[in-house]
Amino acid sequence: MLTAADPLPFRPERVLIAGVTGSGKTTLARRVAGVWGLRQIEIDGLFHGPNWAPRPEFLDDVRSFAAEDRWVTEWQYTSKGTDEILTPRADLAIWLDYPYRVVRSRLLRRTLRRSILRTRMWNGNVEKPIWQMFRSDPDENILAWQTKTLGHWTERMPDYTLRFPQLTIVRLRTPNETEQWLRAQAGESGVSIAPPKRRSRDR
Repeated sequence: MLTAADPLPFRPERVLIAGVTGSGKTTLARRVAGVWGLRQIEIDGLFHGPNWAPRPEFLDDVRSFAAEDRWVTEWQYTSKGTDEILTPRADLAIWLDYPYRVVRSRLLRRTLRRSILRTRMWNGNVEKPIWQMFRSDPDENILAWQTKTLGHWTERMPDYTLRFPQLTIVRLRTPNETEQWLRAQAGESGVSIAPPKRRSRDR
């Protein structure tokens, strides 16, 4: 497993972004796509149909883009079957292993902004009302879901390194580490990147 200070031994072509809900996977995927010229697929957009109902075509769509040569997406829906499709094809995983205070504040800001502004997302869906953030059911409460899954990647990464030896994993522990790492990759690729819209104060 590599750190932010370790050089990549190759130029990635199929990339997974891992991290707890709210860590910034989609934003990083978008920026990584620009650095390496990859197709970005937002996997939430494939999973959620109208009224937040799961799309029956989800896994077929995942298989379709996984068969392509160059892509980047979030490492999600592993319990729905994406592990057997995406992970054997990926050559790099970027793990956003941020402190709780970072991911919690990011998720709160994102959820409140989307709910208040009624931001339209995948297939016309909008964020649920703010009061539902405090329901006890983690399927209805995104904050409870984040808490429930905080240890997901820490528990599973050792097994992934054994099961998928072709997969190089980069573990990034703070937003600043991620920014420095991404700028290093951009420099190696000869491209320039814009700074993130919001910077965390965590070092």
